[in-house]
Amino acid sequence: MQVGGTPARLVEATTTDELLAAVRDASADGEPWFVLGGGSNTVASDQPFDGTVVRVATRGVDRVASDDGLVHLRVAAGEPWDDLVAATVDQGLSGLEALSGIPGSTGASPIQNIGAYGQEVASTLVAVDFLDDGSGEFVRIPAANLELGYRTSVFKKGRRGVVTAVEFALVDEGGVSEQVAYPQLAKALGVELGARVSVADVRASVLALRAAKGMVLDATDRDTASSGSFFTNPIVSRAVAAELPADAPRWRLEPEAEPRVVPLGEEPAAPPPARTGAVKLSAAWLIENAGIGRGFRLPGSGAAISSKHTLAITNRGAATGDEVVELARFVQQRVTAEFGVVLHPEPVLLGLAI
Repeated sequence: MQVGGTPARLVEATTTDELLAAVRDASADGEPWFVLGGGSNTVASDQPFDGTVVRVATRGVDRVASDDGLVHLRVAAGEPWDDLVAATVDQGLSGLEALSGIPGSTGASPIQNIGAYGQEVASTLVAVDFLDDGSGEFVRIPAANLELGYRTSVFKKGRRGVVTAVEFALVDEGGVSEQVAYPQLAKALGVELGARVSVADVRASVLALRAAKGMVLDATDRDTASSGSFFTNPIVSRAVAAELPADAPRWRLEPEAEPRVVPLGEEPAAPPPARTGAVKLSAAWLIENAGIGRGFRLPGSGAAISSKHTLAITNRGAATGDEVVELARFVQQRVTAEFGVVLHPEPVLLGLAI
């Protein structure tokens, strides 16, 4: 976002040992501390941060022996995410190709279970190495224990510490991608949903799609001075979704229950567990239809909605952190007033609140 103040202390860790020591020292001091990866999903106050920022700058990608027929990679937390994706595509491995172009660091990827164009980290994640601030223990946490969901994990729910490495399991089928699972990507590739193409073609198409939305950093394009999608797509009940206009996009998160046929004279089996009926909505649609269009900005503000799509808040060159959240707050209030749905911010806010 190109906003934010100066921390009282900045420690850059280039090895795992340095990272562990820096976090333990900062935690022991009893003063505020913050772990910073690539910074692409962080919006910070312009006021000085009176504490320690630990910058994760570790590097390294290693193959890990396994007997499941998959290619296991153990990746240092500071490894740039898109560098990792590019390397797996070059090696003909599938599982991350649709996540091309996402900025930030690998250690941050499981924090909100990053996802795009039909893929998400949860589908290939094996485990993370983690220094737990609460217990002080350095532990390996299997993916099954991370409570991964749509843009969330156990770390978003209060488990504090630092991820030092991430292990993935990828497929080696000679450069063939996973099934294309996102309509916009399928259209860009000129294939049907469910088709499999080369991982290189998927990466190229995803990068082009992201660039068209201002989601690939370009110093000459102010639309790319953003933290990407500022709000997550809200998940609501079917009752709430039913109150929205008929043309509002919505996706059921659970399939319809299968009809059950019980032969005459037989006792029906116990019913299956009740379904939540959760429905995911389009935050971009809600914003646009609440009257906030592309390029919208509050009078005198240096922050504006992207000129390419309504889900990104951008720094037009001289925005402050306060102006970014002021616009986000306005968007949130307009959507709530119009549709009764509360949008929640996706980036981490440091010293700021909506």
